[in-house]
Amino acid sequence: MFTTSDPTLTKDQLKVGLAQIAPVWLDREATIDKVVAMINQAGSEQVDLVAFGESLIPGYPFWVSATDGARFNAQDQKELHSHYTDQAVQIEAGHLDKVCAAAKANNCAAYVGIIERAQNRGGHSLYCSMVYIDKNGDIGSVHRKLTPTYEERLTWAPGDGNGLRVHSLGAFHAGGLNCWENWMPLSRAALYGMGEDLHVGIWPGCYRNTHDLTKMIAKEGRSFSVAVSGLMRKSDFPKDTPHIEAILAGVGEQELVSDGGSCLAGPDGEWLIEPQCGEEGLYTAIIDHGRVREERQNFDPVGHYSRPDITKLTVDRRRQSLIETIDD
Repeated sequence: MFTTSDPTLTKDQLKVGLAQIAPVWLDREATIDKVVAMINQAGSEQVDLVAFGESLIPGYPFWVSATDGARFNAQDQKELHSHYTDQAVQIEAGHLDKVCAAAKANNCAAYVGIIERAQNRGGHSLYCSMVYIDKNGDIGSVHRKLTPTYEERLTWAPGDGNGLRVHSLGAFHAGGLNCWENWMPLSRAALYGMGEDLHVGIWPGCYRNTHDLTKMIAKEGRSFSVAVSGLMRKSDFPKDTPHIEAILAGVGEQELVSDGGSCLAGPDGEWLIEPQCGEEGLYTAIIDHGRVREERQNFDPVGHYSRPDITKLTVDRRRQSLIETIDD
């Protein structure tokens, strides 16, 4: 049974938190500790759902564009990929256990962006995954990014539809997508069709990606639309990272490599939290499902304003794998 963290809220209300933080780059355990600390802070502020940026654990692959990562069979790229794989998250190995425990202890659900070293795909290819953890500390879904963008394809594999799911959270149904998946109209439509009215888009961190699209998704879905970004400053790159000199030279002179831009728009497209740039922090707001019902009166994209007799969408949520094992 769902219970709000704040007993003063009504049955229609939910407190959401946008956790804009930088990773301890390419250090899984240290970044997990930072995520746990932020969940503890969210719990102390009676937050019901806290979300973190894309690929936060253990970090975004900034080196690919900074070091000409498309060079085939390059030794530096092999070494960086090996290091990234070593620090990636293998859920089956219990790497997220501390995060799940923190969610349970704080009665706070979480969306967390990870780099997943997927055991069911051999354990060496990497997926940009968005993990939903409920208030009981149970993992509800692992959504592997369908299509990595530009240079991301040099280090991340394409995902599947298994994680295209929504999760009941009080009066709301929450769903989410990674970064430029939020531009994919059929992926958004799939979540709308499952009843999504709280959309969570996670990003590595950039105002230009969040300030327009977050409002558009809110208006299109007549839903609350959250964008949560990571943050990365030049000073956040650990000095013991392999090939750090080349990486720092490649990212340029600016201190802010990713400037954040986390924000929250209501179902009429108006800002509840304007884009936040350049600073780490937990940004919170109380949302009310009554506002969704009000805005759905004039437009419901999968309800009275849809024509399934003319157009409809097929969603394949089978987890993709190379093998199907049939035992005696």
